[in-house]
Amino acid sequence: MMIAKITLGLFAFSLLANNNVSGQAPKYHSEKLIPAATFGDRRPIGVKVSSTNRLFVSFPNRGASYKYGLVEVRNGREVPFPDDTWNSNIGDPKQRFVNVQDLYIDTDDKLWVLDSKPSSGGSIFGNNGGIPAQGYFKLVKINLKSNTVEKVYTFDDLDKAHSGLNDIRVDTEKGLGYLSDPGQAAIVILDLVSGKTRTVLKQKPSTLADTSIVLTYDGVEMRDKEGKPFRSNVNGIAITKDNKYLYFKPVNQLHLYRIETRFLADAKLNDESLSSHVEDVGIVGVTHGLEADKRGNIYLTTSTDYSVKYITPDGKLNMLVQDSRIIWPDSMGIGSDGFLYFSCAQLNRDPQWNNGQNQVSLPYTVYKVTLP
Repeated sequence: MMIAKITLGLFAFSLLANNNVSGQAPKYHSEKLIPAATFGDRRPIGVKVSSTNRLFVSFPNRGASYKYGLVEVRNGREVPFPDDTWNSNIGDPKQRFVNVQDLYIDTDDKLWVLDSKPSSGGSIFGNNGGIPAQGYFKLVKINLKSNTVEKVYTFDDLDKAHSGLNDIRVDTEKGLGYLSDPGQAAIVILDLVSGKTRTVLKQKPSTLADTSIVLTYDGVEMRDKEGKPFRSNVNGIAITKDNKYLYFKPVNQLHLYRIETRFLADAKLNDESLSSHVEDVGIVGVTHGLEADKRGNIYLTTSTDYSVKYITPDGKLNMLVQDSRIIWPDSMGIGSDGFLYFSCAQLNRDPQWNNGQNQVSLPYTVYKVTLP
């Protein structure tokens, strides 16, 4: 496994804050943080921005508060996307969103919508909220020029009892989709022509959570009522704009990893061979979402110190913004207007992790910050 050293810059101390081993968290405020859209009591997860600066936001189906699975934010107004039928809460699951988890806009400006409702065996939340024994997954490709669905993938060969598809990235050059699967602790590779999948790097050091790392906020560990800590295997992923590298990382790990996509595309390579091509990029701390920009920067959202950071192509880790309003920052989208947009899911504030008490601060908000 190759090692690439990260330069920590002036805030190396913040990596310690990522584990928050010392008492109360400090308060942060940044004038750079700008609210882009608010959603009341509906939790935004996926956030992506098109080349023409169209802002798309997705929402998981959380029962009573559910309204839409996917919207386009136009002049501050939510418009169900691509239409009302796909955002209906009733009808054929094949033609509507069930539980939208992630979004991606590829280099051809096509929007990919990951509709993912894992089973209890694949969910990072365990058997919570009536999650079924078999997961339900589909990937919807939408043409942003016509605002119509072009294709739907249903993952017929996936292990639906254990899979927990979380994030999607698309390699337009090789015709492949890469999905993080914390349920299987693996990367799932989808052939966009045949619709068949391969599951790779399963249960490897780069895809498994470090069980010694427990997320901590204001001196309190993130545990459920049974004392079980929040834990996620490989979760955030990012593909560089030249389709050369896939970056990936478990939430409960301090190291960031990457692999050249040419190795992932080679179906002849087994997991041991693939693992030999995984590069350890270095220590970045606990993180959630990952995103790449055209300049080769890799952005990372971090809940334990309320921040968004980025790694430059020369390996330097920088702070982009740090603010106490950044509570469980998750998915990101890069606009052509010079801003990075990101959701704040506030997952650590849920009753499940707070002795049954809801600690969420409303409204849920998508923020933006000027790109470096």
